[in-house]
Amino acid sequence: MKKRKIVVLGGGISGYGSAILARKEGFEVFLSESGRIADRYRERLDEWQVPYEEGGHTMERLLDASEAVKSPGIPETAPVVRALRGAGIPIVSEIEFAGRYLRGARTICVTGSNGKTTTTSLIYRILRDAGFDAALGGNIGESFAYSVATGRHDWYVLELSSFQLDGMYDFRADIGVLTNITPDHLDRYDHCFQNYVDAKMRIIRNQNTRCCFVYSADDPVIAAELPKYDLRMRELPFAARRAVASGAGDAFLCDGTFTARVGRAEVEIDTARMRLKGLHNAYNAMAAALAALAAGVAPEQVRESVCAFAPVEHRLEPAGEYGGVEWINDSKATNVDSVWYALESMTRPLVWIAGGTDKGNDYGPLKEFARRKVHTLVCMGVDNDKLRREFAGVVPEILSTSSLDEAMRAAKRAARPGDAVLLSPACASFDLFRNYEERGELFKKWVKDHA
Repeated sequence: MKKRKIVVLGGGISGYGSAILARKEGFEVFLSESGRIADRYRERLDEWQVPYEEGGHTMERLLDASEAVKSPGIPETAPVVRALRGAGIPIVSEIEFAGRYLRGARTICVTGSNGKTTTTSLIYRILRDAGFDAALGGNIGESFAYSVATGRHDWYVLELSSFQLDGMYDFRADIGVLTNITPDHLDRYDHCFQNYVDAKMRIIRNQNTRCCFVYSADDPVIAAELPKYDLRMRELPFAARRAVASGAGDAFLCDGTFTARVGRAEVEIDTARMRLKGLHNAYNAMAAALAALAAGVAPEQVRESVCAFAPVEHRLEPAGEYGGVEWINDSKATNVDSVWYALESMTRPLVWIAGGTDKGNDYGPLKEFARRKVHTLVCMGVDNDKLRREFAGVVPEILSTSSLDEAMRAAKRAARPGDAVLLSPACASFDLFRNYEERGELFKKWVKDHA
């Protein structure tokens, strides 16, 4: 019998996990990375005796595969992807590939333009506090494929980006969570919002009557999309702005308290008792509570875990207060909607640091908050023209800087006692940083060393 051949494109956290799982499942596997593979991933590939290359692609070897697993960071327009598709070789995501080997385990999958990381982390925390055997993965934590290859768990709690959902065909989320849909990553979707929306809606793909779908009933994009689908799963909507009801369950926020119900299980949570603050986190908590109740967690445990959960790193993360000025790291806010919730939650006068690689942003929704709350906008990026143009006449003072150090010094000079300095970029980090994590870490280090 001819041995099945798998090629893995990309040697990052998704790629090495997929390669190791393929090796464990008996495939003849080869990993190909156009750049450099990090030392920690190379060590694991060597440990599992997975052959690999870096610094380019050997097309003859790749085109000999029966299937390819593509890392989410590689766009469809990449020449290697086009060559494989042209040769008729199926290409799937890590999520699709790993989902074939769950062997009875169940999944809670979270997507959305904003709130994914907090909601996913909170669901995982609730399940672990309740004694469930759960693993965290997908777009955060360990590679989903690596977790499946190296351990057996009852539950996998996965954060899924639109890129990961794009390569999902037969995979099914037992509990799917959709926090919201707002414009993001349009550069990867031909600058067509509907293409991005379609990718997000893949979270309900293949769901059946035994599955649950948790979603924001306040989100107008989701509301417009749902009639297009034949929904057979149990619907669990959550809302704060309009009445919501579902026979399977729902959650609603009123006067600072929300009630979440799934079947006969019900929990009431006063958001004032939560360590997570702001309307956006009330939404995240409602989504997490519904998902946890659907998984079978007791209401009392849901309440206890939600109230105890601390903010996620790089998302409205306090970085310190010095001389009466509060510094806040919101580096994870890489799109306009994330920044909207950040500005909405601010109570102090603001020095706002924004900028980076613009992804086709429409800054219109931010202007009213900026007009009322921001006295100084510090633009940090290689090209700040669009930000300066959009907020001219909205924010009294706009400063243009081209490095983190320059931006931080400008923010420190502009900040007055009683102010907050908010890093909430609305843009990707790739012009000056490797990723949003590095941007946030350097922000926190600068505050510690200089503020």
